[in-house]
Amino acid sequence: MARYDVVIIGGAIVGSAIAWSLVREGFSGSIALVERDPHFEHAATTLSCASIRQQFSNAENIRLSQATLGLFRRLKDEFGEDADIAFREKGYLILAGEAGLPVLQANHEVQKAEGADIALATPETLAERYPWLSTEGIAAGALGMSGEGWFDAHALLMLYRKALKHMPVDLITASVGAIGRAGGRATCVTLDNGESLEAGLVVNAAGPGAGRVAAMAGLDLPVEPRKRSVFIFEARERFDDMPLLLDPSGIYVRPEGSVYITGGAEPKETDGPADPGDFDPDWPLFEEVIWPVLAARIPAFEAIKPTRAWAGHYDYNTLDQNAVIGPHPDMPNFLFATGFSGHGLQQAPAVGKAFAELVVHGGYRSIDCSVFGYDRIRDNRPYRELNVI
Repeated sequence: MARYDVVIIGGAIVGSAIAWSLVREGFSGSIALVERDPHFEHAATTLSCASIRQQFSNAENIRLSQATLGLFRRLKDEFGEDADIAFREKGYLILAGEAGLPVLQANHEVQKAEGADIALATPETLAERYPWLSTEGIAAGALGMSGEGWFDAHALLMLYRKALKHMPVDLITASVGAIGRAGGRATCVTLDNGESLEAGLVVNAAGPGAGRVAAMAGLDLPVEPRKRSVFIFEARERFDDMPLLLDPSGIYVRPEGSVYITGGAEPKETDGPADPGDFDPDWPLFEEVIWPVLAARIPAFEAIKPTRAWAGHYDYNTLDQNAVIGPHPDMPNFLFATGFSGHGLQQAPAVGKAFAELVVHGGYRSIDCSVFGYDRIRDNRPYRELNVI
């Protein structure tokens, strides 16, 4: 049986960022990074819309995304002169009606306190800035002036994976079938190829599968896969000044080259766990829900042509839509980095560093992630994020 000081389950963006950060933080032990999908065809990372924002309701989420933005700013210093993730810093525009205005304003106060470059705009200001936008039913909009936009998720993941090949990290292609435990500790990880890995620490970074992995260790984790469909459409008009636009209905749209992408029609609180093998997009959502909203909010989109779609899964934390980070109180060598509920990709680099600090130094140094600890799960004490997209 091979032995590792750290076994990380899940080798997409969160697990890879943790492994990379452990080495960079000076961890001298052995590390195994286990990933069942080496081409990441079904990974939440590569099936996401790959956006980054600072428009959250929790200060800690803002800080995590700001730290990731800092990595984007120094990408070539960290990964080499050829590093490029096609970051398009075009902002978010989150719209609110009268009912949602108090929440938008309260969130904006939190964002300002954290130094986020977010402007609160009136309907008149929005109509002047974006003549293509209908402000009917809109009380205000929060617009990211800098530090928000979208990027190439696969390119970012490959930067980490390529770097890991030159680090003392064993990249293992396998599924996890069981987790051994004894004396209140996780002892080993058994793979589907029959190999067992003795582990000093086990890290659950399994994304939408994290609840199932936790159950292997006899632990409860309220994280489940939630399917999210993303649709691509063509339109005659090109709005190059369009930020990622979030309608009060929860439907979003943004440009992507010569086309647009849209989604967000799922009823987030009630759609329930998804079949983890279901990656078929729900086309009726586009025809019946999304298209009418787009046509009303952007009249030029009354005539559009859908072309293709895909579906991926969020690692959805049913308690409060926030990440679970850190050790289990009853099994301290079993740690979590999951449950991001749709904002894991944009926060993974920052979480990786914070996680590495916790392991190497025994505490957080850059960003205190204590509020995301498992204790709140045990105590049924939600720390809810209100801006879940």
